[in-house]
Amino acid sequence: MEQKNNAAENETRIGALEAELSKLKRRQERNMRAAQAKGLMQGILSMLTPADLVLDCGANVGEITEILAKTGAQVHAFEPDPYCFKKLTRRFKDADNVTLHNVAVGTSDGVIQLMRADNFDENPRGASVKSTVISGGRKIDEVDTIEVRLMNLPAFIDEKTKSGTEIAFLKMDIEGAELELLEQMRVSRQFEVIRLTVAETHEHKFKELRTRFEKLRADVSAEYPITKVNLDWI
Repeated sequence: MEQKNNAAENETRIGALEAELSKLKRRQERNMRAAQAKGLMQGILSMLTPADLVLDCGANVGEITEILAKTGAQVHAFEPDPYCFKKLTRRFKDADNVTLHNVAVGTSDGVIQLMRADNFDENPRGASVKSTVISGGRKIDEVDTIEVRLMNLPAFIDEKTKSGTEIAFLKMDIEGAELELLEQMRVSRQFEVIRLTVAETHEHKFKELRTRFEKLRADVSAEYPITKVNLDWI
């Protein structure tokens, strides 16, 4: 009996150690991606000019938007969460080269329900980065939702580029909604009118979407170099 108890305790310890090692590995990978993203951003900033057009999808409170705007490029920032958009409005009220859009981006126009983290009321600034229009995420309140406008991003890109204008940079960090968008953009070859697209993908938050994310990554990596489409933004 004692041997069985010891074996069970050892198994529990091993499981806990494996979980901790897995957590440390994910943290290390995130840190590496963050460092790579910082270097990539420096390269992006060096290439942007006031004549360039930039799209920031998932602007949150405007940290990246502000960095991009300082290059003089024409920046369109998209953010659906009213809390964040209020801060964006204040932050860029005097920025002539920043256009703010209080919308979620997707593959169609309409309205959609925005869901926030379940601790949003306690820490709105920190929790706002988790706001999403995709159900099934971890620690997301799917009951108390907010109706927001949904804008067709591929149509917006088509409109901006129909006269031959190139979009210099597209950044996408939209908490799972990037999957359908990136799939459509790949099929329609829309990446080809954008000098560089970067996206943070969120398959770790949406288990049921992981197979589609894996296929998307494989398809994109087979067709484009990471200097054209980078799905490991952070």
